[in-house]
Amino acid sequence: MNWNSPAEFFDMGGHGLFVWGSYGVCLLVMTLEPLLAARRRRQALAEAAAPQGNLSLKDEENE
Repeated sequence: MNWNSPAEFFDMGGHGLFVWGSYGVCLLVMTLEPLLAARRRRQALAEAAAPQGNLSLKDEENE
């Protein structure tokens, strides 16, 4: 395609809102996913490293 001005390029023949909106959503998701995955990993490691109570004593008290 050939555009005569930057405005025509960003308008994308009337489809600019969809095209650039799609790029924006993709960029947002690709930025957030690694950040959220790292957060979930830190939480899982913290849970795994946290001291666990003696579960056998709790089970005996309930019987």
